Amino acid sequence: MTISKQAVTARADESLDLVTARNVLKIEADALLQLLEDLDGEFVKALDFISRATGRVIVSGMGKNGHIGNKIAATLASTGTPAQFVHPAEASHGDLGMITKSDVVLCLSNSGGTKELSDIIAYTRRFNIPLIAIVGNAESTLGRRADAVLVLPPAPEACPMGLAPTTSTTMALALGDALAVALLSRKGFDAEQFRVFHPGGKLGGSLIKVEDLMHTGDAMPLKHQNTRMSEALIEISAKSFGCVGILDDNQALIGIITDGDLRRHMGADLLDKQVSEVMTRNPQTISPKALAGEALAKMNSTGFNGITCLFVTKKNLAIGIISVHDCLRSGVM
Repeated sequence: MTISKQAVTARADESLDLVTARNVLKIEADALLQLLEDLDGEFVKALDFISRATGRVIVSGMGKNGHIGNKIAATLASTGTPAQFVHPAEASHGDLGMITKSDVVLCLSNSGGTKELSDIIAYTRRFNIPLIAIVGNAESTLGRRADAVLVLPPAPEACPMGLAPTTSTTMALALGDALAVALLSRKGFDAEQFRVFHPGGKLGGSLIKVEDLMHTGDAMPLKHQNTRMSEALIEISAKSFGCVGILDDNQALIGIITDGDLRRHMGADLLDKQVSEVMTRNPQTISPKALAGEALAKMNSTGFNGITCLFVTKKNLAIGIISVHDCLRSGVM
């Protein structure tokens, strides 16, 4: 078997590509580790400024740092810290009006001398608006005039020429994530609050609670333990869940009848039996505060094959019912 010269060249090119890619990742990973080591009280000071602000975090940056700033603003907003990106060039032409005395400003510039940021910097100084800098040079214009300075450690950009913003923007983005998550932790921002800001898509579906999907009241298929099976079958057919919950004298859920129970007790006398003779006792249930994903996992678990519905209980009382179809329709996976 002969290997063509083109194939050999292709493999060499592929190997070179992987070497280049791994080198980029190593340079950026090393820079992030250095950033971790250098993190100090200025980070806490920045958090304090943001926490005390009654307005929003105004994020600004030019070029690639502008794109990073947009992402930081979006991350802050989605984790409970109101934020907005203001383009520095537009700020000089009227958008400074978007910045109020109740806000805090976060500016990104690796050099710290980005001229487009000068008007925003001057505006914050004039109106005593807290200014946080993510900057590569603490002695730059931005670094010297900021109230809290988050300095990026000296690290080479990952491009061969050392010019394209790569390592520096990766560090800036990571610092933005660190600020957002630290603020989230300070506020005790929980999954329920997170879901309010993320109602759509797979993420929103994963945070839906059982109580948001369950059927309640007359929609629930329920019968007393002394009911005859003939009535229970009518209830199963009428409510379309393929089951019926069985209640005791105190209205507590003590059992369930499903298709499987009907098959096991099939016989000429089935309709004359009481439901307590047919039901499965101590059925699987779910809390209304549980995530819908937990309900779906329980219905799909190996030990409970065939379950397509779960009763929702509170202190042993049935307050709702949820089906596998409710979960799937709502995007719960």
